[in-house]
Amino acid sequence: MSKPFAYAMVEVLGATNAVIVVDQMLKTATLELVSRETSCGGHTTLVLQGDVSACAAAVDTVKERAVCDVIAAYVVSGPSDELVRIIENTGLRKKK
Repeated sequence: MSKPFAYAMVEVLGATNAVIVVDQMLKTATLELVSRETSCGGHTTLVLQGDVSACAAAVDTVKERAVCDVIAAYVVSGPSDELVRIIENTGLRKKK
């Protein structure tokens, strides 16, 4: 996979909330879910990729019209090669 232009990263509590947030983000902008990682306590980190404006629009929508408690939400534009490698090797990766 080539390096994406930006990552939209969101952390929520609970698998159901993660599904709802991903749906909300995908309805906001053209993105692709590339990783989902769940840690203790049910914290779920979602990573979607797309261009910077799409990632920013999706993260802003989640922050402004949250359907659940959003623990963290950020856009990483121009991610480093190391970050791309980390994301590709963790969580639920897209099957090719």
